[in-house]
Amino acid sequence: MLAGWILGNTIDGTQAEYVLIPHADSSLYPVPQGANEDALVMLSDIFPTGLECGVLNGKVQPGSTVVIVGAGPVGLAAMITSRLYSPSIIIMVDKDKNRLKVAKSLGAHHTIDPSDREPAETVKALTDQRGCDTVIEAVGLPQTFELCQNLVAPGGVIANIGVHGKKVDLHLENLWAQNIAITTRLVDTVTTPMLLKLALAGQLDPLNLITHKFAFADIEAAYSTFSAASKHKALKVLIEF
Repeated sequence: MLAGWILGNTIDGTQAEYVLIPHADSSLYPVPQGANEDALVMLSDIFPTGLECGVLNGKVQPGSTVVIVGAGPVGLAAMITSRLYSPSIIIMVDKDKNRLKVAKSLGAHHTIDPSDREPAETVKALTDQRGCDTVIEAVGLPQTFELCQNLVAPGGVIANIGVHGKKVDLHLENLWAQNIAITTRLVDTVTTPMLLKLALAGQLDPLNLITHKFAFADIEAAYSTFSAASKHKALKVLIEF
């Protein structure tokens, strides 16, 4: 993860024809023969992030219940990889109706638009009033973190993926006796070899999250599209060299 964090933060990123990779011996994986390179781009970050920081930290297990707050690319990747562990219910919460439609098409059992239905009441109704065993926060806003606290079942886990830029409230007055775990983590890509095998075997299709492609010469248009993702129904934008 160290090299991944350096790129684009302390040194230039990878949107260039040639890139110098720090710690390359421990942070690069060879491209398997016959692999779809577009799909592999999705394995460089969002899929290991969703799996490691959301699904594994959240202790998703066969038969467990999962709710994901935030149907962006990382939230969708968490949803897709959670299916590898056979939970009984997967719920997606988001205000973007197109992204909820995508979530449903990719395996969510239920979707909730907070503009239409109160999320906590709906989740409780879907889980025999328990809440969900795993709650994955994939937005990074104070209000979504607070919502997650209202969705988790006793003994459950809130797995934070969202990048928070502001302080959040922790309601220990409600959670102190509920045996709740809250996890945070930066992706270290330890799951990349497994994800590569699943993608090559056709058991994981990262291409589902690529909605737009641009030539490098049109990179400004790519950024404009991504910055207005809801308007353009954009998930991941691929730049081709």
